[in-house]
Amino acid sequence: MTDLLYSDVEESLRGSVRSTLQRVLDDGLAARLYDEPDTDVSGIWRALAEQLGLAGLLVPESLGGAGAGAREAAVVLEELGRAVAPVPFLTSAVVATSALLAAGDEAHLPALASGERTAALVLPWTASRGAWSPVDGVVAPVAGALDADLFLVPVTGEGGGTSLRALGRDEVDLEPITSLDMTRPLARVTVTGTGTEVASGEAAVAAVDAALAAGAALLASEQLGLAQWCLETTVDYAKTRVQFARPIGSFQAIKHRLADLYLLLVNTQAAARQAAGVLADGAALRGSSAAPQDTVEGEIATATAQAFCSDAAVRAAEEALQLHGGIGMTWEHSVHTRLKRAKSDQLALGTPDRHRADLATLVDLPVA
Repeated sequence: MTDLLYSDVEESLRGSVRSTLQRVLDDGLAARLYDEPDTDVSGIWRALAEQLGLAGLLVPESLGGAGAGAREAAVVLEELGRAVAPVPFLTSAVVATSALLAAGDEAHLPALASGERTAALVLPWTASRGAWSPVDGVVAPVAGALDADLFLVPVTGEGGGTSLRALGRDEVDLEPITSLDMTRPLARVTVTGTGTEVASGEAAVAAVDAALAAGAALLASEQLGLAQWCLETTVDYAKTRVQFARPIGSFQAIKHRLADLYLLLVNTQAAARQAAGVLADGAALRGSSAAPQDTVEGEIATATAQAFCSDAAVRAAEEALQLHGGIGMTWEHSVHTRLKRAKSDQLALGTPDRHRADLATLVDLPVA
């Protein structure tokens, strides 16, 4: 059974990421991006990549990475979710890197591991494992593409199979798309070049599926971190906001809503940690070394996490906004950025309904 507890190493990593974000990330930056979308945020990623080595967290040490696993990446995403940090960790260091690792490609990984370059998987951000099609010209919306240097594009090969190809910036045209969550900008990508082949046939399909599975499993940890921020911030507010000469946290109705939110958060944490733990064990990635039952276990854990955590994060953000009252409704309050990230994450890498449908199939649940 997967251990859901955090190790000392994971807690130490959490502390390093949180302290670095507090140093380099302005609290008001996320809100300003809606009015100033061209704001340069590259310094935040450089600090995380160069000082902490997060860009190569999943890359083996032999290729210049840290050689860590999904559990460590999950802790990082919890902290990035709390801060709604505008960095390409999920899109580049998790999704694109997982595709290259699954394909056995070593040519591009060292540059990604050092943080010198970032990459993006060119598929709609709503795509999920087993629910995507090879690219044919224009793809939208693609997350992490605007600032990427390397583009991994699954296309139809000459023999009719799938070919996963690596393209440079000069082989694609990029058009920004207005996003609900401006801390994770989206783009319309038009493929103009052919690039070089990374994998073909079943290997290419398996690499893309592995990337989408890893992204979905670890997205749950980002949603967990976001929900934790919402609960903690709302509890602190309820202790200090006075109404009718009493802190609003003393009112029974407020206590009940916060208690319900806490219970929701406990279940969210369990689902997210299970998905990260199973992925760390290698069960969620398809491959010759994975037993069939282990692969199914990984798919069940991922589908469960996304079916639950996506809705839970939105619920937590909505409760935070409402319980902050009038101040929560103002544009300047940081709860808005969490609500937008939560709602955007709800649609990312497969909707909750999609994952529930996958889960029903995986556990042989009959259709009503």
